[in-house]
Amino acid sequence: MNPLSFFWLAAVALLMVSPAEAATAGTKIQTVKITLLSTMLADGSELGEWGFAALVEADGHRLLFDTGAHTDVVLKNVKSLKLQLSPLPEVILSHSHSDHVGGFLTLREAVRAETPDSLARTHVGEGIFYPRRSAGNSGDDTSMARIKAAYEKMGGTFVVHTRPAEIHPGIWLTGPVPRKYPERNWSGSDKVVTPAGVVDDTLPEDMAMIIETSHGLVVLTGCGHAGVINILDQAREITGDSRVHALIGGVHLFSANETTLQWTQDKMRPFGIEYFLGAHCTGLETVYRFRGMLNLDRAHAVVGAVGAKFELGKGIDPRQIAK
Repeated sequence: MNPLSFFWLAAVALLMVSPAEAATAGTKIQTVKITLLSTMLADGSELGEWGFAALVEADGHRLLFDTGAHTDVVLKNVKSLKLQLSPLPEVILSHSHSDHVGGFLTLREAVRAETPDSLARTHVGEGIFYPRRSAGNSGDDTSMARIKAAYEKMGGTFVVHTRPAEIHPGIWLTGPVPRKYPERNWSGSDKVVTPAGVVDDTLPEDMAMIIETSHGLVVLTGCGHAGVINILDQAREITGDSRVHALIGGVHLFSANETTLQWTQDKMRPFGIEYFLGAHCTGLETVYRFRGMLNLDRAHAVVGAVGAKFELGKGIDPRQIAK
């Protein structure tokens, strides 16, 4: 076979590889550490709140996933835990709710004078800037548009995702998650003003992070308003890997009824989750139910607390109160 024929056949073979197969054949992250910076449970000198934020460190990349509710809680917890906000160039906002974006501008302001590149690039899902209408309130909520203007005035840039994106080799954002299954993890009364008109606010921008490792996927969620099963299904579609090594964050099942919990348990089981760090809106009862359902012990499934960590190859460090 002459060289030109060989290269032509190689190019044809490459085009025949599916996106999932290409992703599976790609980079596997070797080191992962995820530290919770905002959630309700806290011990030591850290502060708890109804909110969520996590520091992600993966193969030298440092990313902030959500920013908590109060303007100063994540900043105070970072200092208390003796962590650094720089270098930390990228932020991911999972969705528009205030308990996930409240500390955003404060954190950017805290670092930009000394390290202008820290927290200067923020990833969001399409729809996050749509005006919202809450039941009982007059007028539209345009707070995310105001946050956008203030952040850009500070030199920050938003990257809006309409589909899955590999932001670093082996590190994915789902983008807006297809709602294949009828999970209803939102208020049911709020509205959102879209280009197509005013519709129920299902948090269309809700997105999660997926990290590919040789142990399986590490999936990080903010509230999981798209539904944890929809998110896990999307992770499998993106990567071609159905093994979920760790599920971390909020899955918004704190008020779920027995029917919903049972359905969710049945759908989760085939993913083979090995670690579950259920924080924020997951619910205490839900964590314990999932521990039993997934056949995990207290070292592998715990309630998330501020400062709790998941580390690839080491598992969960729950700190004291959730041990």
